[in-house]
Order: sequence, then structure tokens, then C-alpha cells
Amino acid sequence: MNNSTQEPDRFLREAEVAHITGLSRTTRWRLERRGEFPRRRSISCNAVAWLASEVRAWMTERAEVA
Repeated sequence: MNNSTQEPDRFLREAEVAHITGLSRTTRWRLERRGEFPRRRSISCNAVAWLASEVRAWMTERAEVA
């Protein structure tokens, strides 16, 4: 895929990651600790987020396994 058609990367906050993955906060936390879900990033002293590209890649990988 070339860069002109690729969606730009952005940060996803908690509610959006929960919505698009269908996973609860606790389930994602457990998967993250086991290295099975993308790691969150601190974007300020009181906020964390995930990179959209990493979440999309994780979802694509899971779809291929199923």
C-alpha cells in the first residue's frame, strides 16, 4: 500500500480502542502485559493512548488467525 492511500497514524484513546476492538479495559491490560496487545503510550502526565497503526495491525493479525 502506498503512503498516499494509507490513513495517517494517530493516537486512539481508551473509549475508541474499546469500541473498535470490542475488548474491555481489563482484557486489553492483561493482553498488553503478556505482550499480546500493543503497548499504550503516555501522551501527557494524565493520559495514555495507543497508535492506530499498531491497533489496526493487531486486529489484522487476529483476523488472519481466526
